[in-house]
Amino acid sequence: MSAAVVLVTGASRGIGLAVTRMLLEKQHRVVTISRSLPDALQELAAKYPDTLATIRGDVADPAIVDAAVSRFGKLDALILNAGTALPFARIADAEKAPLDAWRAHFETNFFSLVTTLHRATPLLRESNGARVIFVSSGAATGSTGAWGPYNAAKAAMNSLARTFANEEPSITSIAFRPGVVDTEMQGEIRSVARESMKPDEYDRFITLHETGKLASPDVPANVIVRLALEAPKELSGQFISIDGPECAPYKTVN
Repeated sequence: MSAAVVLVTGASRGIGLAVTRMLLEKQHRVVTISRSLPDALQELAAKYPDTLATIRGDVADPAIVDAAVSRFGKLDALILNAGTALPFARIADAEKAPLDAWRAHFETNFFSLVTTLHRATPLLRESNGARVIFVSSGAATGSTGAWGPYNAAKAAMNSLARTFANEEPSITSIAFRPGVVDTEMQGEIRSVARESMKPDEYDRFITLHETGKLASPDVPANVIVRLALEAPKELSGQFISIDGPECAPYKTVN
């Protein structure tokens, strides 16, 4: 297929970084928004100076999003990956998770999505077969204790994806659950969430790590890339899981 222009948020590490690398290897043009520019992302920028534009800033800042959206003059796909898991605290624990912490969490995990869609939708409408991939989580339908902000924000993300799909029929919009992946969030769970989480729920994540059952970021990244470039209109508005039948055709490397 011809080269696409893809905007990736949260590209500094984990799934976002892997997605960026794979898109560049497939000779597509990529714009990233991230709070930091770690060595791995800078190395990609040096290797692909003509096809990668890295923009450092807050994805909730409209000016930053405008700069990213306008970089190549067109936009074919949007991968909404930026997010945070913190804080881990029970809903009633106002000391560990005051309302301001909830607001900050939603600013990154939900309101930044709205900001990006405000800015990106006009260009997406002009593209022939544009796609938006919302990187969601099983938390969107789960109830893990001490994950109140994260569970709620991911549920809101899924609702936003469904509504956007209904409002923008020319754009294929999908909420995607990547599974349990070896990312910074997993490290945060192991290091700071023990006191707030229920013991059995916390132990599950320790066991997944100790038994090597956390997936490499490359596994969901490959599926995300293929969905962003190939997903059919029939998937628009759906919440799909990496281990579900809808994703089976996109797991092979292409």
